[in-house]
Amino acid sequence: MDYTLVVMAAGMGSRFGGLKQMEPVGPNGEFIIDYSVYDAIRAGFNKVVFIIRKDFYDDFRETIGKRVEDKINVEYVFQELNDLPLGYECPENRIKPWGTGAAIYSARDKIDGNFVVINADDFYGVDAYKVLFDYVKNNFDEDRGLALCYEVGNTLSKNGSVKRGIASSENGFLTGITESKIEAHDGYVVAKPLDGSQPFVTANDTLVTVNLFGFTAKMKDIIVNNFSTFLENNISKLDSEYLVPDIINNEINKGNISFDVKGTSSKWYGVTYKEDKRELVEAIDDYIKEGVYPEKLFKNGKTLCKK
Repeated sequence: MDYTLVVMAAGMGSRFGGLKQMEPVGPNGEFIIDYSVYDAIRAGFNKVVFIIRKDFYDDFRETIGKRVEDKINVEYVFQELNDLPLGYECPENRIKPWGTGAAIYSARDKIDGNFVVINADDFYGVDAYKVLFDYVKNNFDEDRGLALCYEVGNTLSKNGSVKRGIASSENGFLTGITESKIEAHDGYVVAKPLDGSQPFVTANDTLVTVNLFGFTAKMKDIIVNNFSTFLENNISKLDSEYLVPDIINNEINKGNISFDVKGTSSKWYGVTYKEDKRELVEAIDDYIKEGVYPEKLFKNGKTLCKK
């Protein structure tokens, strides 16, 4: 049986100023993705699907893929502007990718059964992958997904605002995600919803989503099948995006699927801005000193994964 990790690595990284996925953060040139896959293998995942841009496939495979191909089943798919449902064509002047929902659409033929979706440029931590694997292995309810959340105060950048999904929940179930621009203040944060609704103040322990979800085959089919509906209404809008949080909100509102909200003891790190890298590098160095990771994840191109 496949226990699948889907890694969304096709982002442009515009605010960071380059391809964040290819930026070394470990002492021997390791990338964030290396640590993600390392943690996933230790947790029990046996398949990874990398969603990448076709134009950096060669570099990606040489620097990341070949390190893990002997430890886990690896698949590569390309998120391309022209990979659309039958009957639709990408406008000639569109440059922006179609969004995270479209990323999963591009991997539709490589996913079977339960799977987990992560960002390539987010460092989620060891415990997060344990929680995610438990879901993938033990969830037998097609109508039940997982939203793994972090306290917003643990996902902020000291170098500028960030985008986060404010998670609303009731009795342990997700009731909605409000995608927002988050600005840190002393002891609290201000969330400015991206839909233009009224900004609001929230506490540092408010739970947020960071594109860390567990999905069933049913949810994959929903994402794939609803892409046409999205395009019907938005294909001429050059900045429109088919986004996973919007899809989740719609399906929750329809009563088609429910999502457990769970937290993790892991600390999240990201590199929204170039200046964020230093904090992550220092954190990884501390993890190495504590024995969480070996100093060198790879030896002669092979992973040194220990469960």
